[in-house]
Amino acid sequence: MTQGTATTAPHTPVLLDEVVAALAPRPGSVIIDATFGAGGYTRALLDAGATVHGFDRDPDAIAAGSRWEETVGDNPRLVLHPRRFSEMADAMHEAGVAQVDGVVMDIGVSSMQLDQPGRGFAFSSDGPLDMRMSQEGESAADFLNTASEEAIADVLYKYGEERQSRRVARAIVASRPLETTGQLAKVVRKALGYYPGAPKDPATRSFQAIRIHVNGELDELAAALSASEELLKEGGRLAVVSFHSLEDRIVKHYLRDASGSAAAPSRHMPDVAPAHAPVFQRPAKAVRAGKAELARNPRARSAVLRAAIRTAAPARPAAERISA
Repeated sequence: MTQGTATTAPHTPVLLDEVVAALAPRPGSVIIDATFGAGGYTRALLDAGATVHGFDRDPDAIAAGSRWEETVGDNPRLVLHPRRFSEMADAMHEAGVAQVDGVVMDIGVSSMQLDQPGRGFAFSSDGPLDMRMSQEGESAADFLNTASEEAIADVLYKYGEERQSRRVARAIVASRPLETTGQLAKVVRKALGYYPGAPKDPATRSFQAIRIHVNGELDELAAALSASEELLKEGGRLAVVSFHSLEDRIVKHYLRDASGSAAAPSRHMPDVAPAHAPVFQRPAKAVRAGKAELARNPRARSAVLRAAIRTAAPARPAAERISA
């Protein structure tokens, strides 16, 4: 794939300049793009001379990336792994790579997936009620048509922060079977009293929640952060772009704990030494898209970049790193 081809990619990478600056790639760097997608970050990292290991559980993304010229030859600079990014530590060890210089993650569904009605991620156009990133396993329709009303309500509340989760779940169960995104959106809107021209479609929260549940996204994120701690060498850089508060909260808390920058205990309590030395330097302030990028790419409006640099301390025991 040439630089010219990259400009026609269906996905505009969010905070691209800021991500590249946070990773500081150079010739010879080995960097993991944990969410390869349409390859926006990978393209910039390759242009900087880095070797990239790209991970994606979506077979469409892997198929598109496999046509890039960097995947061809005896020593390819782009190595694609058709796996979940939670598995990247095992995958890199299998590839004979013990440590890397950087890890980047762009969490959530990609624009490429959202823009394909057949994938069932969005309600902007009707499509099958699917939402599976890997195109395998339980679909959104499977879940909504078989789960109990209580289970559906719990998912909507936990992953969509939907305050009327029980009302929406009751409406979903009463409307079964549901087969398309349009049907689901109509049910949710009716349950919540949607009116044309409202600033935000009330179906947004439910679609987010169901997608997160079907793909186990928050557990995947927690596992990937833990893997990055194991894989990054001293001075290695982590950059994570998230798009909603649930994701960002996990990343923020992980970096806080991993850097030893958690809030100090009460002054009335005795000081307690941390169990482990900080594995990341105190993270830089979170970065958001500027006005120019928002004008070019409205989908960047909710993006938050958090980045940190690995210290020389050994990785903490896996059980102590994080859980979603």
